[in-house]
Amino acid sequence: MPACRQAGTVYGVRCGRHITSHFVFRILAHGHDICSMNSTNSFEEGKLVLINKPLRWTSFDVIRKIRNLIHVKKVGHAGTLDPLATGLLIICTGKFTKRINEYMAQEKEYTGTFTLGATTDSYDLEQEPGNFKPFGQITIEQVKSATVQFTGEILQVPPAHSAIQIDGRRVYELARQGREVVIDPRKVTVSEFDITSVELPLVYFRIVCSTGTYIRSLANDLGIALGCGAYLSNLCRTRIGPFRVEDAMTMDEFEMEVIRIRHTS
Repeated sequence: MPACRQAGTVYGVRCGRHITSHFVFRILAHGHDICSMNSTNSFEEGKLVLINKPLRWTSFDVIRKIRNLIHVKKVGHAGTLDPLATGLLIICTGKFTKRINEYMAQEKEYTGTFTLGATTDSYDLEQEPGNFKPFGQITIEQVKSATVQFTGEILQVPPAHSAIQIDGRRVYELARQGREVVIDPRKVTVSEFDITSVELPLVYFRIVCSTGTYIRSLANDLGIALGCGAYLSNLCRTRIGPFRVEDAMTMDEFEMEVIRIRHTS
């Protein structure tokens, strides 16, 4: 079997390009299988499943699908991804749901693109772009220079279109009703803010940050700093702690594996 590249203490072993045998993912440091699927009953005992979330799926869409596939009620994820984002989603089943906060607190890595020259109310493409401004004068040096103020420990205001609760209500519900939403800034840490390429109006980035950081807010704040506006146009979560998206399964692969287990057990 060909082995995936080593990623910290995580090893992924996959059997060919398509599923021909079961996946095995193992954390050596903790001494337990992340996902060694020999029986569907093992999900009740507790498994950690790495999923590459599809575009336009909500994180709960993934949870609901997995619950239906494995017939286990206790299934949760360690950090929401917006519907317009793709990438790594850590799924905990059974007794492992007790460890969700542990995984959620780990450092995150993202790649994607900002689009300069416009803004949206949601800071991404959930809303239509508007407030168009010229951007042709912006250089890669200006973009890189502007990221400095958003690197390190910063105070960040989350988007009004987010799942944060105020007085028991999700702020995106209030925003969609046209109500004014005031959100206090929150302390987050952006360890790395790399601009990997600029092809105006697109700015390609790689960001390493603490939990609770909104990449959409970084897009909006960068646009303000550059004076031309910006919104998040593409986002992929590539890492959570030692877990990498390269070691994750697609939903189709996971479903095929569950079917295989049922046929062989």
